[in-house]
Amino acid sequence: MTTSSKSLIAASLFAAALGFAAPSAAATFDGDWSVQITSSNAACPSGTSVSIEINNGQVASNSAAVTASGRVADAGNINVTLANGVKRAVGTGRLSGTSGSGTWRAALCSGTWTAQRI
Repeated sequence: MTTSSKSLIAASLFAAALGFAAPSAAATFDGDWSVQITSSNAACPSGTSVSIEINNGQVASNSAAVTASGRVADAGNINVTLANGVKRAVGTGRLSGTSGSGTWRAALCSGTWTAQRI
């Protein structure tokens, strides 16, 4: 085996070890999503819509007003945290194809959410 062949094999193994292998199945959910939030408590705001972006399974916000962080697993299970200043809500659920749904909770409120890929 030549030195250049050994170098190519070593570089390939190194890249794979660093996670540069084929994208995970969670990348299936990559893109922009519109999330509609409904509260189960009449005293809490309801009907809010938030735009998020998923990139390689990582959740981020498309809005300066709300920060989003979280992760989508290969099977579509999602865990996300939305924050606006000191207010914070945690959501869990599942994405499938171009839609999803789940539940969320905050300090004094809770409810459900639905999502559509946009």
